[in-house]
Amino acid sequence: MQRIMLRAKIHRATVTQADLHYEGSCGIDEDLLDAADIKVGERIELYNVNNGERFATYAIKGVKGSGEISLNGAAARRAHLGDLLIICTYGPMSDEEIETYVPKIVFVDEHNRITGLKQQ
Repeated sequence: MQRIMLRAKIHRATVTQADLHYEGSCGIDEDLLDAADIKVGERIELYNVNNGERFATYAIKGVKGSGEISLNGAAARRAHLGDLLIICTYGPMSDEEIETYVPKIVFVDEHNRITGLKQQ
């Protein structure tokens, strides 16, 4: 049996841009993508801390070192600039993989700079 488990999380990232008329996606600073091991085009689940919205889209590469968290297309309607998001990825794992897998957790400050990394 495969279970869907948390693979990675960027915790409390601040929305810096929103563009309703851009192709749908979420732009994420390349440094954050690398730290969380999120790939361009990967499905991401987003949880808006400010209003409780939960939605999914895919990741695109933001400018490295910019702190960018941009919501594009329909996702731009799910948050306001300055809202806090939890960005997660999940993946299928066997019970054997679950025994040793440790999710990557990336903590950021109000400018989306990495303040800490944790593997639970």
